Amino acid sequence: MQPPIAHKIAVLVFIQNEQGEQLLLLRAKAPNQGAWSPIGGKLETATGESPFECAVRETAEETGHIITTGDLHLFAMIAEKSYEGSAHWLMFIFNCKRPLPQLPPAMSEGRFGFFSRAAIEALAIPESDRNALWPIYDKHRGHFVALRADCHPAAPLKITVEQITPCVVSGSGQ
Repeated sequence: MQPPIAHKIAVLVFIQNEQGEQLLLLRAKAPNQGAWSPIGGKLETATGESPFECAVRETAEETGHIITTGDLHLFAMIAEKSYEGSAHWLMFIFNCKRPLPQLPPAMSEGRFGFFSRAAIEALAIPESDRNALWPIYDKHRGHFVALRADCHPAAPLKITVEQITPCVVSGSGQ
């Protein structure tokens, strides 16, 4: 019998500059070492940190950008089974509504760049980001979607939408 795989809880935060370019980190460490991806990190579960608190903390730690939970829109939750064959991930994915005024300096996690959405397609990004994360961002960032992804390395990536909740703008009747 195979030993159980650890379950990790984390956030990703999509942040743009004033020109609408996405901030990405060229990761110097695993997971996704050598690939460009949004910022994020693991929840401090020992302190009872919420996904929103984690997103605020990680944004400040990685970019110096001070935001509040009100600056965030949670647009996706994805349960990734057997990511890279080493862990299960429960990811909370946020869009930061406050633009980042400048490129943050490099840090131990890697270096940053701003990229147009079209330019991202030519970057070295994780396959799961190319096939799942960016299409989710493109299609669902204005509302909320819950997904399940089977990421076992020996099988094709399979994504199942478990729920989509439309965005209701207060007072607009939409």
